[in-house]
Amino acid sequence: MRTLTFSTLCATTLAATGLFAAGNASAADTCDSAGLDLPDGFCATPFSEDAGAPRHLAVADNGTVYVNLANDVDGHGLMALRDSDDDGVADERKTFGEGGGTGLAIHDGWLYAATVTDIYRYKLDGNLVPQGEPEHIVTGLPQQSSHAARGLAISDDGQLFVNNGAPSNACQESDRQPGSKGQDPCPLLDNHGGIWKFSATETGQTFEPKTEYATGLRNMFALDWYDGQLYGVQHGRDQLHSNWPDTFTQEQSAHLPAEELFAISEGDHFGWPFCYYDPKQDKKVLGPEYGGDGNKVGQCADYEQPLAAYPAHWAPMDILFYDGDGFGSKYDGGAFIAFHGSWNRAPSPQAGYRVIYQPFENGKASGDYEDFAGAAGFTGSGETVASPGSADHRPAGLAQGPDGALYISDDAGGTVFKVTRASD
Repeated sequence: MRTLTFSTLCATTLAATGLFAAGNASAADTCDSAGLDLPDGFCATPFSEDAGAPRHLAVADNGTVYVNLANDVDGHGLMALRDSDDDGVADERKTFGEGGGTGLAIHDGWLYAATVTDIYRYKLDGNLVPQGEPEHIVTGLPQQSSHAARGLAISDDGQLFVNNGAPSNACQESDRQPGSKGQDPCPLLDNHGGIWKFSATETGQTFEPKTEYATGLRNMFALDWYDGQLYGVQHGRDQLHSNWPDTFTQEQSAHLPAEELFAISEGDHFGWPFCYYDPKQDKKVLGPEYGGDGNKVGQCADYEQPLAAYPAHWAPMDILFYDGDGFGSKYDGGAFIAFHGSWNRAPSPQAGYRVIYQPFENGKASGDYEDFAGAAGFTGSGETVASPGSADHRPAGLAQGPDGALYISDDAGGTVFKVTRASD
């Protein structure tokens, strides 16, 4: 087993309660923040406030921002945005393509877009919207009732990585039912719960069961390829208390398990559905469906460990390793992660709704995460919201522009924000 180190959660309580570092909300002292809660010296504009339900983003070399839409707009599933007068706000907007979804990536002059069942690519030709017909790269991804969003990452040598979430909480005999035992082996792992690899250049590929690149991942569409390595952030399991009330309190259920950041290599197994990660114990432990009591480790010692861990039920949506020079050396080579907020934190307050920055060094998390675009700027009502649906904005996608700007999509408010650093 490859053992990986991970950053501590020393800042978890501070971040989860919304007590940010002093000055994070004062970017407006030097420039506008578009309502976001940013570190000192950073500015933001609402690049587009009419973007439907934008999920993942990709930015072309000419600055055109492409958006994969959760729901069709004007009968199309993709959107192109361009700022022709360089004022930080898109003045050109056009929809195209079909299907809609989440995953989006640009590689070698092509725009790759995911629907629930297919991966297409469009040749970028300098126009706002690609003029040619799309090529069909992958078909037959499993249709499923939950965890169906697809994330994409493409390696430098043209390998396409696609997540395939498991339509289940913990592979129980009766999904999400109190006391229902887990299946071992879990049949869902044959064609769900992992990352599949394809060629990014070969058309007509078809999904095949039992051919996964990595497995044991409940739901991971936050993917990025950086410096020769695939990375991803997983949505952890739910319902420890409601399904196992004699073993877990509501408070424990609200704060377990941690969301996990992984380095992903071929053949890795990350432990779902058998295990979850407990940050207080600093280890993976057996789920109650498989005989766990909150402390037992058992087979979980054999699975991959996280590089870093984040508070439970924050719902990671996207990860972006930053390699621009627009934000200063502090941010070079680290990862931004967008969290969407989730429903499963009662009786604790709702949380998430933010973009964090995770420092990296030599391929490993090198310190505690910090808020970059804090929750107060997204919820619109301070830190506390009654439910995810009551948040004004929910981060969903991240992309880096050719000028080093960071784009953040918000699929609740239909906004794409552009974040830059103020000039000295």
